[in-house]
Amino acid sequence: MVKIGSQLFTAEGPRAVQRLAGLGLGVFLDLKFHDIPNTVGGSVAAAAALPGVQMMTLHATGGLAMMQAAREAVAGRKTRPALLGVTILTSLDSAALRRVGLAGPASARVLALARLAKAAGLDGVVASAHEAQAIRRACGPRFLIVVPGIRPVAASAGDQARVATPAEAIRAGANYLVVGRPITGADDPVAAAGKIAAEIAGARRK
Repeated sequence: MVKIGSQLFTAEGPRAVQRLAGLGLGVFLDLKFHDIPNTVGGSVAAAAALPGVQMMTLHATGGLAMMQAAREAVAGRKTRPALLGVTILTSLDSAALRRVGLAGPASARVLALARLAKAAGLDGVVASAHEAQAIRRACGPRFLIVVPGIRPVAASAGDQARVATPAEAIRAGANYLVVGRPITGADDPVAAAGKIAAEIAGARRK
């Protein structure tokens, strides 16, 4: 899949989704909806109607009612995208969370939000590889875990605080990896993508 985030969607809007879907590519629409339940329900319904959207995100911190509204917005569709609750952004660590009033380790907050997302009927969550094993144990084998903050060995972490290599994330139980700057910022993006794909394949064989 190709991820469309807020930067591209703000610049190009739905036509970005339409053009990529027209190339036969699946779309991960990563807009991280976060608002009152009625607004998020309407946004999710509109996004689900776009072609090729296979997964989309909303912030789990929006609460149970908001996530349930998102689930209800796509309940009647013959085919629908997977709904993923964003737990704690991988740019935040425990110290950063304390500054916004969330006490305790990041891992505890992530696990609590993952359980809430499952209770709301979401298909999975977005979380760092550091919490993936605990989420898998708590939420079961069919619950999707999408891991961002992927950084190959020797790559710069940039603004990410909780990172992992592709192999580490796969071994931790990730279903999907989100890889951006290690490819887009590489001198040879094709070669960088190939190396990451090979590392993923190797981790899956072990």
